[in-house]
Amino acid sequence: MNLSLLRNAVSNLLGAAIPALVALGTVPLVVKGLGDASYGVYSLVTAIVGYFAVIDINVTAGSVKYIAEFNAHKDRERINETVCFGLSVYSLLGLVGGLGIYVGAHLLVTRVFSVPPALEAEAVATLKLAALGFFIGQLQSYLQSIPQSLMRYDIASRIEMLFGTGVPLLTVGVLMLGYGLFEVILLRVVTSTIHCCVLAFWIRRLLPGLAWRRPTAALRRELLGFSAYSFLSRFATLSYAYADKLIIGALVGVTGLAYFTVASTLANRILGLTYRLSGVFFPAASALAARGELERLNRLYLKASRYVVFINASVLVLVAVFSYQILYYWMDPQFARAGQVVLAVMALSQFIDSLTSLPSLVNDGMGHPRYSGLFALARAGFGLLVVWLGVAGWGIDGAAWGHLIASVLLTCAFLVAVHGRTVPTRLGELARKAYLPSSLGVALVALAAHAANRAFDGGPVDLALLVLLTGGLLLAYGSLFVIEKSDKDLAWTRVKGLLSVRKTV
Repeated sequence: MNLSLLRNAVSNLLGAAIPALVALGTVPLVVKGLGDASYGVYSLVTAIVGYFAVIDINVTAGSVKYIAEFNAHKDRERINETVCFGLSVYSLLGLVGGLGIYVGAHLLVTRVFSVPPALEAEAVATLKLAALGFFIGQLQSYLQSIPQSLMRYDIASRIEMLFGTGVPLLTVGVLMLGYGLFEVILLRVVTSTIHCCVLAFWIRRLLPGLAWRRPTAALRRELLGFSAYSFLSRFATLSYAYADKLIIGALVGVTGLAYFTVASTLANRILGLTYRLSGVFFPAASALAARGELERLNRLYLKASRYVVFINASVLVLVAVFSYQILYYWMDPQFARAGQVVLAVMALSQFIDSLTSLPSLVNDGMGHPRYSGLFALARAGFGLLVVWLGVAGWGIDGAAWGHLIASVLLTCAFLVAVHGRTVPTRLGELARKAYLPSSLGVALVALAAHAANRAFDGGPVDLALLVLLTGGLLLAYGSLFVIEKSDKDLAWTRVKGLLSVRKTV
């Protein structure tokens, strides 16, 4: 189970990491191809479409939980019922949301947000096209969850890597050919359609006996009952993730939104990658809870928390300490000046948020989504208030500080609430065995790196050496004090095994 979980976690991580690197690498080309104002409109369109996803009642979460349980008991009939119910729900949600975006496109662009008059017509047409993308995207998100619920993250991740790398590269190609915002969204709609077809093909391979079965009333109640609280979490998360951009678009304008989006997207993409390592815990926790293996779940949870916190803390150091240089060399001096604080503060906020990822997944896998749902709702409500106050008073920097304040307060409250109750681990044990070993040394490295960065204001060569030195110190600390001895022994045994095989050959 440990090795299977690790393989799935690595596959899930690669499925996000490689597309994220390609997407981040192409951002400067996309901004240059569209221009700052048009890129701001692009960010606004994607934020509006993302915000409409709040109508998703999150049947995906219930579907993943119950498909994992039914698969553990080899109950193919109930798997068929679950899949058919999920497809029906997401088809309806996609239709309702798509119609809402299409009908409201003109009002949103011309009355609600600060879009330059010269870009209004293109923005309206693009948003109407994005309405079709919303419908297809809802089906895609559900189809993507089916291989994951069967613990086949390898298949889901390969498909995700293919389309996640192809779309950004094709987007750059479209812009280089002289096309604009409308054609970029058209490309995404077409590729999303193909993505759905590929997922459907592989689902038929994984579930050869898949057939249309009308779900029983009992199964519908179970799925909807679980998903009702998960919906609160999704509703709050999506609202919070996109509302800050809508607030900035309304109060600051699309150019300021472009600066904020580039910096915050970088922080979210990089710090959010380890969520993919954690994501496999949801179906795994569901299966382990169904078999009553709570002690095993506790051991896996502590070890995973120890490693994930260390990885996230290390990444935070590199992003926050070198935030100005990252934006300077990745984008340009203007983006570096405007987004330095946003990048550093949003990275810290994302790190604090990441502390809730594993507890939330285990909590939901144990069948208690009301805790994560209610806390996510409270976080979104409080977070939007402080973000709005921050934007109104201090612009895009204020938005970042608002995110950080909400992250600190609500994360602490959530960790206290679930541990020892719905998560079978005491918070003190988690802090002692996972948080402290993973963060103490990283904090010292962060202080040293910050001081060195302030003292040595050299060129790109000096910067590269400083980054490599910082990374080396983090790696050394992790190898000596974070990775458990049993895991180091296992890794070394496998290395020796590979070497002996090569010598034999």
